[in-house]
Amino acid sequence: MAKITRITTQKKHKDRFNIFLDDGNGEKYGFSVDEAILVEYRLRKHLDLDDATIIALVQKDTLHKSYTLAINFLSYRMRTKKEIRDYLVQKEADEEHIAQIMDKLKAERLIDDKQFAHSFVRTRLHTSSKGPLLVKQELLQKGVDDPIAGEAIAMYTFDIQFEKAAKLARKKLGSSSKKSFRQQVQQLQGTLMQKGFASDVVREVTAELQEEKDDDAEWEALVKQGEKALRKQQQKHSGLELEQKVKEALYRKGFTIDLINAFLDQNVRD
Repeated sequence: MAKITRITTQKKHKDRFNIFLDDGNGEKYGFSVDEAILVEYRLRKHLDLDDATIIALVQKDTLHKSYTLAINFLSYRMRTKKEIRDYLVQKEADEEHIAQIMDKLKAERLIDDKQFAHSFVRTRLHTSSKGPLLVKQELLQKGVDDPIAGEAIAMYTFDIQFEKAAKLARKKLGSSSKKSFRQQVQQLQGTLMQKGFASDVVREVTAELQEEKDDDAEWEALVKQGEKALRKQQQKHSGLELEQKVKEALYRKGFTIDLINAFLDQNVRD
């Protein structure tokens, strides 16, 4: 049995208290507790504590500290169950305490993966150019179950996807003026798929872009690529062989035969 001889406030943490004990061999530091534990167990000077009670108090305080860590972690933004658990493991919380904390947080409705997923998708809808498949992958990485993630990304309707994908495509299309329109579209298809847009959306967007093709820009791109190919091939070839080499180079770049022939008529053929 030990008697509480002093209770002092910690200098750096005013809501924590140091408990000093005397077990018959003089006063010494016993343990520390949070204010909530101090009040709950009515700890005070001259109170007698047996070993079992002291162990229980230390365990209770350890649990409270881990719970406080979780609450603080949640204060910045919503978290998934996996994020909370991983954080507590990182902080070396007892596994038994982690289970108790998770149950308490769920009971208090402070963690809800379904609510998290819907909030996460709404934020991505307004702040990101990512498509639903990429957003779903993010949710899965955060520990959200597949059915819940799938339900949440249903907010990405076809029209919303199309609008986002078309906006991204037009932005990319305008920055690649040195390439043929066909080559740009092929690259855009890959970019949109990597961004997580559904294949039917990608097809519709690229089909619409085909209708918006700028013939002047296409000709300007061909001239740039044609002059470059011509300078390169003139060092080794001439006549029909030069014409064929330039034609092959431009065709690989995605330009149409009609435009290639027009360029050759102006720059290569007599």
